[in-house]
Amino acid sequence: MSDTPVDADEVRHVAELARVDLDEDEVEEFAAQFADILGYFDALDEVPEVDREDELVNVMRPDEVRDGLTQEEALSNAAETEDGFFKGPRVS
Repeated sequence: MSDTPVDADEVRHVAELARVDLDEDEVEEFAAQFADILGYFDALDEVPEVDREDELVNVMRPDEVRDGLTQEEALSNAAETEDGFFKGPRVS
């Protein structure tokens, strides 16, 4: 779909950044899928711009300061805490 093919080295590089191990069949499959995705972005470039509505208003409510949880309340359902903080699993 895209005019710019994605080569196997680019797929391997992205996989390495994502810490994903791919075999050669998967590299070829992802190369084709990445090329299709880039083709979809190329198609978006062809969508005409739309005139902006001048009288748009923000429909969001204003921020209001409210009392939150105490540290003890916030940590009460945590599976594991350490020194008053949430403790999560170790990441490499």
